[in-house]
Amino acid sequence: MARPKTKKKTAKKFGSLAKRILTALVMLPVAIGALWGGYPFVDVLALIVGVLLAWEWSNMMPSKSSSTYLAAYITSLAVSLFVYDTPMIISTIVLVSFFVWFKAKSEEHRNLLTLGVSYISIGVGSLLWIYHGVLVHHPYNFYMTLWFFIMVWAMDIGGFIVGCNVKGPKLAPKISPNKTWSGLIGGIVFAMAASYIYIWILAEFSVIKIDNNTQTFFVVLGGIIAAVSQIGDLIESAIKRKLGVKDSSSLIPGHGGVFDRVDGLIFAAPFVYWLFAYGL
Repeated sequence: MARPKTKKKTAKKFGSLAKRILTALVMLPVAIGALWGGYPFVDVLALIVGVLLAWEWSNMMPSKSSSTYLAAYITSLAVSLFVYDTPMIISTIVLVSFFVWFKAKSEEHRNLLTLGVSYISIGVGSLLWIYHGVLVHHPYNFYMTLWFFIMVWAMDIGGFIVGCNVKGPKLAPKISPNKTWSGLIGGIVFAMAASYIYIWILAEFSVIKIDNNTQTFFVVLGGIIAAVSQIGDLIESAIKRKLGVKDSSSLIPGHGGVFDRVDGLIFAAPFVYWLFAYGL
């Protein structure tokens, strides 16, 4: 009696996986092409992603004036992306956050509406700060920014594959019931392996020069970034659970919304920016 249900569940899983793969085949060339093309392509892509995130955030939260919050998010985002002045960026984020806080004084999700200002501006802004600010010279900025992207993607892929097949104890059942410790470990291992292979390929083609210590450093760092990106994934899950929504939107077939796809990326980006700019 249970076999038809099992087959149906398996078919649904493969159908979802097929949608994810097809969507990824469209999205990945766009992202990689923009990174290679540099200015203005990567800047335009960051702006589009940021605006879509702002739209999703303002619409996920039931509010009396979603268009006002959307405008606030986009204003702060635009300054973060296109004004190359740190005091100005910080001042804008603080001022817009205060504006949203006071505007949302009668809203049920006042804290989350206010959080959206910094979450979007700093998260997406950090991607350009890494690309244009820290890794200035092309194609070095392309190769190293792509390395960061690959760490997050490897975490997602490894977590999905290992978690679905090994299963085991839940990672955070009250936040995200489908995530397991095996998926977390699998994703970290995938990221570390991807980091090793990617850096090795760059060295083989004389793009960069490394020694064994540097290789080991990037492998370990890849695992750390993967773990940080998973925290971002869990934070997004906690936000959606609090709001009672399954996906941030339905913009991307098989993936949900833009926030569902870049949650780990924009959460880990400030950490990577700080590390590259000040920690190394």
